Amino acid sequence: MKAFKVSLAVQILAGLILGIIVGAVFYGNPAVETYLQPLGTIFLNMIKMIVVPIIISTLIIGVAGTGDIKQLGKLGGKTLIYFEVVTTIAIVVGLMAANIFKPGEGVDMSSLTKGNIDQYVQTTEQVQHNGMMDIIVGIVPKNVIEAMAAGNMLSIIFFSVLFGLGVAAIGEKGKPVLAFFEGVASAMFWVTNLIMKFAPFGVFGLMGVAVSKFGVASLIPLGKLMILVYATMLFFIVIVLGSIAKWAGVNIFQLVKVLKDELILAYSTSSSETVLPKIIEKMQRFGCPRDIVSFVVPTGYSFNLDGSTLYQALAAIFIAQLYGIDLSISQQITLVLVLMITSKGIAGVPGVSFVVLLATLGTVGIPLEGLAFIAGIDRLLDMARTVVNVIGNALATVVMSKWEGRFDTLQKTKYLQSMQKTA
Repeated sequence: MKAFKVSLAVQILAGLILGIIVGAVFYGNPAVETYLQPLGTIFLNMIKMIVVPIIISTLIIGVAGTGDIKQLGKLGGKTLIYFEVVTTIAIVVGLMAANIFKPGEGVDMSSLTKGNIDQYVQTTEQVQHNGMMDIIVGIVPKNVIEAMAAGNMLSIIFFSVLFGLGVAAIGEKGKPVLAFFEGVASAMFWVTNLIMKFAPFGVFGLMGVAVSKFGVASLIPLGKLMILVYATMLFFIVIVLGSIAKWAGVNIFQLVKVLKDELILAYSTSSSETVLPKIIEKMQRFGCPRDIVSFVVPTGYSFNLDGSTLYQALAAIFIAQLYGIDLSISQQITLVLVLMITSKGIAGVPGVSFVVLLATLGTVGIPLEGLAFIAGIDRLLDMARTVVNVIGNALATVVMSKWEGRFDTLQKTKYLQSMQKTA
């Protein structure tokens, strides 16, 4: 008789529900944060601990296996074009949803609670002071160890690509180096699977703390905004990403099913980083070449934040409607153009959506303090946009693999069959 086994997705979902219950029961009780926050922090730290070694090892293996700088340059160019097109569509969808359904109209501002956005203001000022050129220069690390410690994804990718090309260029001498990184990658994927067993406890802690802070009552005045954000995100996944997936020869619901554990985890933690190692592993098993996955996924975490850019456009119009500001077509076009730039320029900054909005709203005359009204529910909105970001990046690896003519349909079929047998 086969032993009863609860899937990871069910375990994480149970942690999520228990966290919500505990947070709601002990709303406003500081003891919740004292005792539950360590569970969430330990889990997030364990994930951050393994992300850099996995990216470096898989990217070096993939690049060294290709060994062709022209092919890599071609892949990089196509990837960035695809990212720009899809994120622009996301911005337009967000603007359309806000203009059609007008979530900010009729909201009594006196019923809203203001959150603290000081930390985002300081980050925005720092980013604006640094300027775009400094950010571009910063992609090239002066100290690769420092870049790894800071988790600077673009610098890590830059170094790993060059290192992989170097390993390929030295031929036989590079084989021991390649074998070392293959061992590192295999070991780190084993560690990833071990850490994921702690995920339900981490989710329980994070959700318990979050709900105990914002409570349920704070959601009611902004209920229309929350419903619209979630509905628009769902529309973007099913219609926009679904159409792209169909064009690439895959089913979006099939992809969601493959990533169900990771999507529940990303939703619960509001962090794409928690699932990055598993996304890399699963997309390789889904039929995408290792070098494409290891390049596209980490790069997408900086340049392909579909859910975040959609939300930024929607939130900007919401705040304008809240203050009774009617933005003209030219102002909304300006908003699109500014969001296209700022959302790329400060990739990887903590609280990126708020920072982008702070850097953008002033350009079209929207009061920055309006962000304080949605700060209280930002965690719940962040959960939705994180899911869209994860699906968008996973789909991007399929699109790039198809575009390069290297997607392994047979491998995908075998993987889906193996999933059905273990279900």
